[in-house]
Amino acid sequence: MHAQKSKQSHQEKDKHYKRIVLVGNPNVGKSVIFGLLTGKYVTVSNYPGTTVEITHGNIVLDGKKCLLIDTPGVNGLIPMSEDERVTRDILLKEQPSLLVQVADSKNIKRTLLLTLQLAETGLPMILDLNMEDEARDRGVILDIRRLKEILGIEIVTTIAPQRKGIKDLKNSMLISSRPLTEVRYPPRIEEYVEKISLLLPEAPVSSRSLALMILSGDESLREWLFGKLSPEVIREIEGLRDECQSKTNEAVSSLINRKRIEFADGIAKQVIHTIAAEGGRLFPFIGRISMHPVWGIPLLLLVLFGLYEFVGVFGAGTLVTFLEKTIFGSYINPMATKVVNLLVPFDIIREMLVGEYGLITVAMTYAVAIILPITVTFFIAFAILEDSGYLPRLAIMSNRLFNLMGLNGKAVLPMILGLGCGTMAVMTARILETTRDRIIITFLLALAIPCSAQIGVVMGMLSALSYKATIIWTGSISLTLLVSGYLASKIVKGERTDFFLEIPPIRKPDVMNIVIKTVGRAEWYLKEAVPLFLLGTFILFLLHKLNLLILLEKAASPVVVNLLGLPEKTTESFVLGFLRRDYGAAGLFAMAEKGLLTPVQSVVSLVTITLFIPCLANFFMIVKERGLKMALGMTAIVFPLAFLGGGALNWILTIFHVVL
Repeated sequence: MHAQKSKQSHQEKDKHYKRIVLVGNPNVGKSVIFGLLTGKYVTVSNYPGTTVEITHGNIVLDGKKCLLIDTPGVNGLIPMSEDERVTRDILLKEQPSLLVQVADSKNIKRTLLLTLQLAETGLPMILDLNMEDEARDRGVILDIRRLKEILGIEIVTTIAPQRKGIKDLKNSMLISSRPLTEVRYPPRIEEYVEKISLLLPEAPVSSRSLALMILSGDESLREWLFGKLSPEVIREIEGLRDECQSKTNEAVSSLINRKRIEFADGIAKQVIHTIAAEGGRLFPFIGRISMHPVWGIPLLLLVLFGLYEFVGVFGAGTLVTFLEKTIFGSYINPMATKVVNLLVPFDIIREMLVGEYGLITVAMTYAVAIILPITVTFFIAFAILEDSGYLPRLAIMSNRLFNLMGLNGKAVLPMILGLGCGTMAVMTARILETTRDRIIITFLLALAIPCSAQIGVVMGMLSALSYKATIIWTGSISLTLLVSGYLASKIVKGERTDFFLEIPPIRKPDVMNIVIKTVGRAEWYLKEAVPLFLLGTFILFLLHKLNLLILLEKAASPVVVNLLGLPEKTTESFVLGFLRRDYGAAGLFAMAEKGLLTPVQSVVSLVTITLFIPCLANFFMIVKERGLKMALGMTAIVFPLAFLGGGALNWILTIFHVVL
């Protein structure tokens, strides 16, 4: 109760601060800029009436505290998704004193389309041209002075990962101004903009901006209008909108959008200068072939082979062997056992710490000696792919494949993020425009997308077998993903949406960026995973001491032994897989190392644990995003699918006597 009152009083206090709103297209580094401006003291909460999280924090300008609000990425002020509606509503309801548009320097035309719409709001604004280094790598140079003259606002350039320009951005917030530029539309549209503007209530944004939104067919504004105007006035406004459309041969929204595009193109031609791109011809050549429908495939296979060798062979082989056998096996565990036996007088406590299911000898060994080196090597590889600009190209390459599952190509992005953390990937499904797409992608993430730590363990086991085993595991998961996605697209109702994705240039990965990302993700892993490993091991210990583990193994025997062809002991891994997928996979890894699993059993168990129900954190995120009913429904589908898939694979491998 006290915490709730404290939060309310904090929000009341925030209302008196000058409000600065960060706005920008998706993936322009807006959140990084926000973090650099505010530091660590930030608050994340759902925007009222939505599931969209908004981040806000304090920033001090000229000795005065201001509230900085980070909005979801948008491509325009006519909402096409819940994220875009929230951003538009913040401009309407939060009474911002200043807009800071964070933009992609190398895509100035897309930037200007949003700039022109923000300029129409009449709010003071600043344009931050971020990613200046990427623009330079592409050979794009902007005439900042000329752009300032045209727009009539302050413009700064930044390179967020290097913290360049942040001080200039902060200083520019003290000298902001209202934009001077204005798009003039065809006379008929201007006539009705003026008529509608006269009927609109006073608002933080200009009546002209609101009138253009209404003429563009923004139905989501009706809710806001009903809180400000009488039903009669609203009907009059809508009548004027319909009257304007009836007098125009083309859709009014198309005319407005085309005029903005023409205006943005005209500005771009005046301010863009091109030079020879940095990095010679090699990087542009790699960039081109990486998206080629034919030559992109060998490059993709080369990337996957490098990932397999670095994570599966070096991380899961060399590093795990050194840490598990030498560091923990020869030093830490024997020393811990001696210390515990010497200092702890109670048998049950000693067994809990260093016994068969000991918190030190099992949980810490799994978490640090087995999972950590695999996870870190995967994080390094993932950071290299991110920083090089290859990941968006991977999305382009696989776009047609995902279309078979009825998904927008944007769905590839949550899928890729799911390879890092499925829990966070479920949250990023918000970037998809329709509820249908969000449901399908959430289901597929829960079913067949392994997280980074789990991938690492899987690679470690497969590297000890053969390439044939790797192909079988990959093929089984991919086939399940495609078939399930195709069926889901037929069952879940709704329309498909178009696919637009910004492609950054291929460039040499920055070592410092890779180090920062890897350290941050490793820290996240240690904070989140290690406690769950300890909890999981403690649960196993309790089940073992209460003889419930034996009962559980016997109860699961018809499925685990008869259907999957696995030892009863693998039941432990499936139980722990619900707490955390990589912990379940680590249990299988340990069994394989001890020779308790044959090659065929290893592959079957890996396919089953990969398709297994989402981990606890993932499950709760699905509840938060899609609701309890949907989360339980997905779990009820995924659970039998995992065992049926594993059982089918076991039958095929056995009946055809496949040797791995």
